[in-house]
Amino acid sequence: MLSAPPLRFIAYSIALTVVAAASCPARAELIDIAWNSSGQFEKTATVPPGKFLELCGGLSSGQTIGWSFDADQALDFNIHFHEGKAVVFPAKYEGAKQAAGTLNVVAKQDYCWMWSNKNTTAVKLTARLKR
Repeated sequence: MLSAPPLRFIAYSIALTVVAAASCPARAELIDIAWNSSGQFEKTATVPPGKFLELCGGLSSGQTIGWSFDADQALDFNIHFHEGKAVVFPAKYEGAKQAAGTLNVVAKQDYCWMWSNKNTTAVKLTARLKR
C-alpha cells in the first residue's frame, strides 16, 4: 500500500512549479523607453504569434511625442495609460502594418505603445519615437 507523500514534499513540489512557471518566457515583452541624446528611441523586434510587445515610459504633461511603426504583417496597436483601474487609449488601430502620429501628453503618466500579434507567424516590427 502506498502512503501519501509528506507535506514538506508537497510544499516543495508546489514551490518548484511556481518557480518554473515564473521563469518561463512571459506573454509580453516589456521594454523601457530609453531616449538617446537626440530625444529619440527606436526598437526593432520580433513579436511572436499570440504575443505582444510594449514600449513604456514616463512622460510629463505638455510633452509631444512623434511616433511611427512599420511591420511586415498586420498587428493590433494602441497607445495607452492607466488612470486608476481605467485604461485610456489616446490611439488605437486594428490590423495595421504601419502607422504614424503625434501623442500630445495631457497628464503625467507612464504611457505604453503596444502591439499585439494575432497572426500564426512571427512579425518583425520597427518602432520609432521622438520627443
